[in-house]
Amino acid sequence: MTVMEQRGAYRPTPPPAWQPRTDPAPLLPDALPHRVLGTRAADRVDPDLLRRLYAELVRGRRYNTQATALTKQGRLAVYPSSNGQEACEVAAALVLEERDWLFPSYRDTLAAVARGLDPVQALTLLRGDRHTGYDPYEHRVAPLCTPLATQLPHAVGLAHAARLKGDDVVALALVGDGGTSEGDFHEALNFAAVWQAPVVFLVQNNGFAISVPLAKQTAAPSLAHKAVGYGMPGRLVDGNDAVAVHEVLGEAIAHARAGLGPTLVEAVTYRMEAHTNADDDKRYREDTEVEAWRAHDPIALMEHALTERGLLDEDGVRAVREDAEAMAADLRERMNQDPVLDPMDLFAHVYARPTANLLEQEAQLRAELDAEARHHDDEHDDEYGGEATDARSHEPEGNTR
Repeated sequence: MTVMEQRGAYRPTPPPAWQPRTDPAPLLPDALPHRVLGTRAADRVDPDLLRRLYAELVRGRRYNTQATALTKQGRLAVYPSSNGQEACEVAAALVLEERDWLFPSYRDTLAAVARGLDPVQALTLLRGDRHTGYDPYEHRVAPLCTPLATQLPHAVGLAHAARLKGDDVVALALVGDGGTSEGDFHEALNFAAVWQAPVVFLVQNNGFAISVPLAKQTAAPSLAHKAVGYGMPGRLVDGNDAVAVHEVLGEAIAHARAGLGPTLVEAVTYRMEAHTNADDDKRYREDTEVEAWRAHDPIALMEHALTERGLLDEDGVRAVREDAEAMAADLRERMNQDPVLDPMDLFAHVYARPTANLLEQEAQLRAELDAEARHHDDEHDDEYGGEATDARSHEPEGNTR
């Protein structure tokens, strides 16, 4: 007997479980990206917020420029610039409470710096010195994530754990448009929506996943529309409008903090520079396209808004730029100093409880370093007749002048 021949097995319509669990209409993003600057709503924005966003945008642009120059000088192995995306980075950092967590990708060093991280520490990974150049717990900034989208499930896990513990914490996870094609993106959104985790996903859609344009990644009306398939709201925002990004993220974080679950925000922006210093962007996009986006520069938009309201003059512009220049000079000076590194730190922050293999490797390296040190001491004794010497004066110990 087949299944179809069993009594009651055939139903002309599906059982009630197929019904939509939620009304999809409120989850859909607006047809056009949300904007504030250049609209009447800009006149109602807090002047202090406008000034702070502007100052951070200018600092961020100078930070990007300086970090890019450091790669050309050999002080950084690689740098993925966020030039043109500063509004997303700055708004993401400033909208969080101190107790909240930021989960950045490799391109989001500026967001980490705007949150209070030392610029040198933010660049340590890209310099190749350490796995992470800072204590994530100090600033509530997770390690910069080089693999695409793997930080998203981490953000969901932290946010879910915080809710279970009763902690008033929201996680904000940053990802690029390329990361939305990774399995981790889909898994994170699904878990976040099912668990109603207090997490916000910010997709910085800068047009390209290295050289792959968005049209070759997805056929969705927008990346924000992907939220509906997981049962969470999707928001679309002008990613070069720092005030709009701050506003939309603020609403999403308040939504999550109130226990209403996650939100997916797509910020439409543009990557003004190449993917990294190892990329030649002229092979896949025209200069005219880049120039068209320069007319929608986030700093210019903010300067115009402040000037229109009489909140910024030439002296104000000069003061902000001088502050940014001082930051860049300090970064340049400290990055030009060779760091003192301990090879044994390779094993210090891998596992809370080191594995047997790791302990074996640690012992092997320590033995090699000890042997090298003894060999150096023997050569030193031979050179100076076997006498114990002061390394600085090359004179026998105890000899004083």
